[in-house]
Amino acid sequence: MRTFSRWLALAAWASGAAAYADNNDLRISQLGNPRARDDLGNPTVRANLAANAEFQAFARVMGAAITSVNLMPPETTGHSAWAVNAELSVVSLPDSVVIPMEAAQPSTVLIPSFHVRKGLPFSLELGGRVGWIERSSQVVGTGELKWAANEGFTWLPDVGVRGHVTKLFGARDLSLTVMGLDIGVGKQFPLGGMVTLTPYGGLDLGFVGATSSRIDFNPERSFGESAGDTSRAALENTEAYRKVSFGDNVNQRLYGGVRFIGGVLQLGAELSLTRTGSVDVPLEPNPETPENRGLPAVFAFNTTLGLDF
Repeated sequence: MRTFSRWLALAAWASGAAAYADNNDLRISQLGNPRARDDLGNPTVRANLAANAEFQAFARVMGAAITSVNLMPPETTGHSAWAVNAELSVVSLPDSVVIPMEAAQPSTVLIPSFHVRKGLPFSLELGGRVGWIERSSQVVGTGELKWAANEGFTWLPDVGVRGHVTKLFGARDLSLTVMGLDIGVGKQFPLGGMVTLTPYGGLDLGFVGATSSRIDFNPERSFGESAGDTSRAALENTEAYRKVSFGDNVNQRLYGGVRFIGGVLQLGAELSLTRTGSVDVPLEPNPETPENRGLPAVFAFNTTLGLDF
């Protein structure tokens, strides 16, 4: 048992060892310790509930940030066509919600991405997007499937339904996934020859899920301080945040944009606003009876340049 305890303590100490991180890399331990205790060793209810509320608020806002882009009208590329695009998203990060980063939280973050779509029979379209959060080691991956319920009619708008899954990779101690259902409406207008202009808009529901690994909230302690005769010493001051469940954390994103196609060249711009709901915040003197507090919206401006062929 003693040998096992020392190896467990070594693992906890090594996991908290300093490593190189860029400015926008996430460090979720800054959200607070959900297992905090007072000087007498008793759990501090308000601090513990507040830490979990901070984690939930962060997950909803970060989930909105990584899913704040659509950049496609509801119509598909056609059953044999491809679309390949380079995209850039400028996403606001509200300062009233803590986004725990290595450096000071910026007001906006850039997410450049590469987006590929392939048309399929029966008005279906399969797509994938890979993005990078600037000044970080974090990557965003999205898979999507769209069905155009109505497209190409002269007097009727195009209507499409898109399902998508987005996951954040490279974030230490964090698993963050957003599953979404998007309903869009648009209409393509020919401007002559091979030139078209397509305004579009829609509503995207994003179901946010997040978990954390067990975090050491005292990473500066030495191996000798954390080792003991039992495994209990190695686990002191460590805890995971309460799970953020998909069904209880739904973001609502409204978006609108325009796409221009001239020959095979494709240009587009889009604005979006994501409502991130609310969380329960503990208050004194009764922290177990929390206040439901609304979270700020996330704004994004997105652009795209690519080929449609």
